Amino acid sequence: MQTRTSIRRSRGAFRNIRKLPLAAAVVLAFAAPVWAQSATEQAPASKEAGKDKDTRTLGTVTVTAQKREENLQKVPISLQVLGNEQLEQQNVQSFNDYAKLIPSLSYGTAGGGVFSGPGFVQVYMRGVASGGDGNHSGSQPSVGMYLDEQPITTIQGALDIHMYDIDRVEALAGPQGTLYGASSQAGTVRIITKKPDPSGYAAGFAVEANAIDGGGIGHVLEGFVNLPINSGSAVRLVGWQKHDAGYVDNLHGTRKYPTSGIVADNANLAENNYNTADTAGFRGAARFDINDRWTITPQIIAQKQKAYGSAGIDPMVGSAAAGYDASTAGMAVKHFHPESSDDRWWQAALTVEGKIGNFDLTYVFSHLKRDVDSESDYSDYGYWYDALAGYGAYFYDNSGALVNPSQYIQATDGYTRTSHELRIASPQDNRFRVVAGLFWQQQEHQIHQRYRIDNLADSLSVSGWPDTIWLTQQERRDRDQAIFGQLSFDATDKLELNAGGRWFTTRNSLKGYFGFANGYSSGSSLDPVNRYGEAGCYAQYGAKSNWVPFEGAPCVVVDKGVKENDAIYRLNATYKIDDKKLVYATWSQGYRPGGINRRGTLPPYVSDFLTNYELGWKTSWADDTLIFNGALFRENWKDFQFSYLGQNGLTEIRNANQAKIDGLELDLTWAATYNLQISGGFAWYDAKLTANFCGWLKPDGKPETVCPAGSLDPNGNVISGPQAPSGSQLPVTPRFKGSLNARYTFDLGSGEAYWQASLSHAGKRRVDMRQAETALLGYLDSYSLLDLSAGWRKDSWAIDVFLKNATNERAQMSRFAQCAALTCGHEPYTVIAQPRTLGVRFSKEF
Repeated sequence: MQTRTSIRRSRGAFRNIRKLPLAAAVVLAFAAPVWAQSATEQAPASKEAGKDKDTRTLGTVTVTAQKREENLQKVPISLQVLGNEQLEQQNVQSFNDYAKLIPSLSYGTAGGGVFSGPGFVQVYMRGVASGGDGNHSGSQPSVGMYLDEQPITTIQGALDIHMYDIDRVEALAGPQGTLYGASSQAGTVRIITKKPDPSGYAAGFAVEANAIDGGGIGHVLEGFVNLPINSGSAVRLVGWQKHDAGYVDNLHGTRKYPTSGIVADNANLAENNYNTADTAGFRGAARFDINDRWTITPQIIAQKQKAYGSAGIDPMVGSAAAGYDASTAGMAVKHFHPESSDDRWWQAALTVEGKIGNFDLTYVFSHLKRDVDSESDYSDYGYWYDALAGYGAYFYDNSGALVNPSQYIQATDGYTRTSHELRIASPQDNRFRVVAGLFWQQQEHQIHQRYRIDNLADSLSVSGWPDTIWLTQQERRDRDQAIFGQLSFDATDKLELNAGGRWFTTRNSLKGYFGFANGYSSGSSLDPVNRYGEAGCYAQYGAKSNWVPFEGAPCVVVDKGVKENDAIYRLNATYKIDDKKLVYATWSQGYRPGGINRRGTLPPYVSDFLTNYELGWKTSWADDTLIFNGALFRENWKDFQFSYLGQNGLTEIRNANQAKIDGLELDLTWAATYNLQISGGFAWYDAKLTANFCGWLKPDGKPETVCPAGSLDPNGNVISGPQAPSGSQLPVTPRFKGSLNARYTFDLGSGEAYWQASLSHAGKRRVDMRQAETALLGYLDSYSLLDLSAGWRKDSWAIDVFLKNATNERAQMSRFAQCAALTCGHEPYTVIAQPRTLGVRFSKEF
């Protein structure tokens, strides 16, 4: 089997190599990245007449974090910027690449039975994380992701934009709700693309090949072209295609189910390096200057990604102790069903900018359409429920014979998101300034998840869906409207005062079918409200002939909604010590909308609010050769939403009471000499509960916090104490995270050469907030990743050689189980950083 697998993989690699000339020819129609100067980066190291090579200074960085153009060093926000040149120098291509460079940013991977490959990342900032997010009926994200002015966040994860021809990434830490709304409770990440430029033609391309230690061979092809039409119009086109090689093996093995004695064999699925991904995308934007006061910028971006395998590895599979090669020990799984994702999305946007008198008026429209077809192995669910509770006795065929209880999921998720924003801003040079606007947004998620068991009896299958033990067929809608504004006033030449607010209305609804056929436990409940699946159909509609189907499902068993109105505010005072230094104090709020639980007996969960108290500074020293910025803060998180898998694998969301996050963030950039630049970002966080989490609500709807050992829960069960006691650390975010980069440039021959070293570190992290789950899932170990690169540039072309994860660190990035941790947590999966990767990149400008 091993030989056949190797041959199959080799032939696949050969086919990819044969495609390279054609793909390269397509890319040549575009062009390589413009090696433009960007934020916090050095001016070009080319020889300049009269230039003193002992006094290189740092350039000015322009950002739009407050929805107007400003110098980064004048913005009173804890804001880290990765400019175009830094993105190129660090070979940033995806979310994972830039996340490790931003200390305030953490992330996890959705598990719980859904496909765990690319495109399903949950983003967190400043330790504001409770874990368990990412389910289709769970909480909205707490961090907003934007492409230019357009939101790109969906319930199960933000779009993973391919990072090419990008002007900068802005990471705004702390609540940004007044200007950015619901999903910016803990912060906002903005990806700013390069815009069409009427001033001249530009184009370029880049070609990269890379090889993973112990894995496969990948490649990247990229190109862009900027085409002026006239003095006020231009079109910019960008394209990319890449193959991400795999490094996780699906090893051949068997699994014996205790109750039936049935033995499953995955011989037909065993494959080396099977977690591959192929991505192709296109971005087009145009600019039309209607006159000297009005500009229209339409944009469209589309991407298709086909991924296979699991990003998570099972450390117990493929161990050296079991006789496997030590080089691949712990980088494998043993799965019994296909795993793949076909992720297709496009977003159209329109920005209109103009002036009414001296006021700037901006209108932004965006429409996102995303469709994801996935299939996932869910055999752990069947095995562990059989091993722990004997569930294998309940799965049989039409003849009554027991069948393999192993499950797999076939899912189709359809997302649409439409938003409108209209805002007006007064002149920036006025002593009194205002930004005000209106916002409207609607999200829809069409959910189809089919949990299958082969050869399942018809009486146990959901009507109309053979071999389907469980069916989810639902429609979720989230809508919000808001009025927002921010006032700025120069009290003196040195003191600036700011006040902002957002007044909003949110609605959340869920409608459709979820559950078993009538042959399972959903029919045993005496409470009609708690019935789901086909038992719920009988409870609501009576005889089967009276059922009203819902999009192919037997009936509607849940049709609920919730509406909320509230407001959040922000106050800021900024004191300018001089032109190079300022300090600020901020009080700000962020929120995340509430919603409904699809289990009928559970009440809705309400909005949770984050209140931030922050002191910060922005300083430039030594004739602009040293920038040192920082922020010290405390955040109080009230009634925060906690999502977890409950009975029958249903996601439940509770308002879990209070938490507190204390933190310090530092950002440093130093032009040490004309040739050497050093930069780094560092963050320390202490994120913990300030009240017990018992796991249920009191009659008044507030979280219960008093639950000593020996007391009874609402179901009459004796408990051993709080599920998470006061003082417990919040999951996902380490106490310390930092990155440090050194780059040295020098003349070599007729061109310029460089070497670069980048180090990123994250401390130990908790996986789950609760004690019992932590006992199974454990902690993620601390890690340090070292990236090295070197290159040479001459005129319009450059060559770069890089070594990512040079020490081949088995860095633990996230961990999950296929179902509820107390059951499937006996077999957790860990997502690790990509092993050591050697790559070569060639690029050329035109």
